Amino acid sequence: MRIAWHHRTEAPIRPEGGRTDLIIEVEQLVKTYRSGGLQVQALRGVSLTVRRGEMLAIMGSSGSGKTTLLNCISGLDDYDAGSVRIAGVELATLSNKEKTTYRARNMGFVFQTYNLLPVLSAVENVELPLVVSGTDAREARERAMASLDRVGLADKAGSRPGQLSGGQRQRVTIARALVNEPDIVWADEPTGALDSRTANDIMELLEELNGDHGQTFVMVTHDAGIGARCDRLISMTDGVITSEESL
Repeated sequence: MRIAWHHRTEAPIRPEGGRTDLIIEVEQLVKTYRSGGLQVQALRGVSLTVRRGEMLAIMGSSGSGKTTLLNCISGLDDYDAGSVRIAGVELATLSNKEKTTYRARNMGFVFQTYNLLPVLSAVENVELPLVVSGTDAREARERAMASLDRVGLADKAGSRPGQLSGGQRQRVTIARALVNEPDIVWADEPTGALDSRTANDIMELLEELNGDHGQTFVMVTHDAGIGARCDRLISMTDGVITSEESL
């Protein structure tokens, strides 16, 4: 029996101005890391826009700035100069608490290392963001089960991460990222720890979710094959965007 997918009741955040088809607007972003007397400029005036429902890949070698860019535009890390607007909301105007709340309600995150708690079952891992944000326990469980069903793992709800394969653990991670029905899903090397067959399965799932539900995906990857499956591919070198290609 397929569980009905929950629709969140919070009013979606709408742009305050500008083009309504743009969900991410980045202008002249600068980020410098400092350690002792050393300074490394990770981002050197990066500008880009992302349309609602787009699947964007950001590629580059180690140290190119791609993960730093993802962390800055998702609000996980601060930046030194420039601006980031998510659905018209300027991140720099939000307090740390407001950023945390905004991410919990409007964003989902998928990482290469899964970040699942080993002592919790799959469904408990998926419902954790809802429980922490104060969602009623029964509703959180229903939504977590629906999210697991959405990624084809409802039958593994009671399994702990150690009892699941790498591909299954990543599906649980994706279910957790989607449980709050986010406007944007950020993915940092989501297939990096997987074999090629499992990576293909995960990409097919992300493509299906993107196509069926219109969520925006911004994905950092080193795999050109993964990048080629997205709507648009951005390449970075030494903290700047060096090329952009619509696919």
